[in-house]
Amino acid sequence: MTSRKAGWLAAAAFWTFFGLLTGLQVWISMITHGHSVPRLLGYYLLGWGPWLGFTVVIVGLNRRWPVVPLGRRNALLHLCVALLLGIAHGAYWIELTVSLRPFDRMTAEFSKADVAGFLISQLPVELILYGGVIAALYTGDYIRRERERQVHIAQLETSLSNARLHALELQIQPHFLFNTLNVISSLVRTGEQAEAVGMIAGLSDLLRYTLDHAGEQSVTLDEEGAMLRRYLEIQRSRFPDRLTFGVDVEPEVRRAAVPTLILQPLAENAIRHGIARSAGAGTVNVRAFRCDGKLRIEMFNSGTLRPGPGEGIGLRNTRERLRQLYGEAHHFEIREHGGGVLASLSIPCVELT
Repeated sequence: MTSRKAGWLAAAAFWTFFGLLTGLQVWISMITHGHSVPRLLGYYLLGWGPWLGFTVVIVGLNRRWPVVPLGRRNALLHLCVALLLGIAHGAYWIELTVSLRPFDRMTAEFSKADVAGFLISQLPVELILYGGVIAALYTGDYIRRERERQVHIAQLETSLSNARLHALELQIQPHFLFNTLNVISSLVRTGEQAEAVGMIAGLSDLLRYTLDHAGEQSVTLDEEGAMLRRYLEIQRSRFPDRLTFGVDVEPEVRRAAVPTLILQPLAENAIRHGIARSAGAGTVNVRAFRCDGKLRIEMFNSGTLRPGPGEGIGLRNTRERLRQLYGEAHHFEIREHGGGVLASLSIPCVELT
């Protein structure tokens, strides 16, 4: 239903209700007189009915010659129209009263003097109603504009948020690409061509993943988990005798929605600060499961939590993306745990359709 149609239905409902209400009020005030209720209510419904037509006239007139901003010519025009409509409605009231005789034998007879007096006494009410229609028109316009403004603001905020998230994602991609190419370059220089070729193939898969999901804020945990395994396989070619890993995703959360490329920065941080800095063997284990209605992802790596001047771009962007997407509905922390470092992430568990 369009807003214009809804407005006219509301106007019709108002004048119908107004007629019934005034008729009911008069009947209650004269309940001891024994007047016919149907006739009395019908009289007031018919009496106020023309104001629906007057409303159409007023709205059309105000669209062409608006009252606001107030101008002398338009104000005088509306005043003249209000007086004409008031007199016409007063004359209609008199004719309706004489024809229906709603008060039975108590219905007044109108002389010429009575007609003039009735029209004069009725005019203030008619002018007030005219002003009420104008006020309702501007109130409705204001509410509609305010609603449209709020919708527009919400759309702008959503677009801005998506742009920020996309910018954060784009920051991660060249950062990851630069680091991986550095590793490939090192492998080539040391004559490890097979390992370099394997990393290039893995890098190709990861780049295809990022291109396939470019602009998407969410993917399934199953897709993100497959990307994470490929990334860890690439890293294992760097540390063939030192890195073992495991990715365990419970079946019930495989379709859960997660932000695109949310796990790769965590794995990169685990490799750089856990495996790469240790001369011994290390491990990276990832678990994903449902806990208290939320999706919980834990990434454990051997090593220690080393304080530094600040987080890298990957972790900073991860925190910012989570804040943009989930606000207070998420939890993310990195802490020492069980002889290693545990990155823990909790977000709403929602299946991606």
